[in-house]
Amino acid sequence: MKLHAWLARATAAHPDRDVAAIEIRHLAAHITGLSPTAQRIHNPELTAAQLQTLDALAARLHAGEPLAYLLGQQPFYGLELKVSRATLIPRSDSEILVERALSHLRDLSAPTVIDLGTGSGALALAIAAARPDAQITATDQSAEALAVAADNARAHCLSNLRFLQADWLAPFAAASADLIVSNPPYIAPDDPHLAALAFEPQMALVAADDGYRELFAIMTQAPRVLKGGGWLLMEHGWQQGATLRARADASGDWQHTATHRDYAGRERITEMQRRG
Repeated sequence: MKLHAWLARATAAHPDRDVAAIEIRHLAAHITGLSPTAQRIHNPELTAAQLQTLDALAARLHAGEPLAYLLGQQPFYGLELKVSRATLIPRSDSEILVERALSHLRDLSAPTVIDLGTGSGALALAIAAARPDAQITATDQSAEALAVAADNARAHCLSNLRFLQADWLAPFAAASADLIVSNPPYIAPDDPHLAALAFEPQMALVAADDGYRELFAIMTQAPRVLKGGGWLLMEHGWQQGATLRARADASGDWQHTATHRDYAGRERITEMQRRG
């Protein structure tokens, strides 16, 4: 079978033809080496092995599995990152967290940074690439996720970070960090949006107490670990910012609390500075 015939067949079988027109071509590029643009010009005969692999990938795509898992990679903040079913797929919504972190680190020399729940390492690696003088520790409860993050660090030749299997901030010394970033689980167990995220690791998505348990746990632990004037930045759901700001203001540990919107205009991260 020629490539164009396979593209037409696979696109017609997809439940969303508009999505298929793009994603099917990315699958073909992954297997044939022809970019989506080149595929419009060239129409090679597919080998039996290529056809078998493409059909298997297309079946998984039609069943709803995200393209990033099928390709095994996802771009984030200028880095091409390996991903697996053990990690969340990095999304552009989270890039504002990197931008805010770099803004707070701008005037610090050789800062110490902690990334909690690193997954594929997206936040930690983006900061490490932009600030080679920073010393970054990336943690996760999942050994599988940490292995993916470490592979990504090696692929991008980033040596200014380490990976640690840990439960949030338990292993860290007092006053040891200039900045903490985290994209923790924050979706409530009964949130209807979870259905669209069925292929991603639920432990990295779902939190008890209406999605606030891990956010609150980090806020409680962070003042001990941050240096005076250090910053905590957390990603959260678009309706959670007000509650986090109120809790920060009531605790007495924080100042300069603010929530920032992502590129789609939704409240996405809340930051707070440790007093003292």
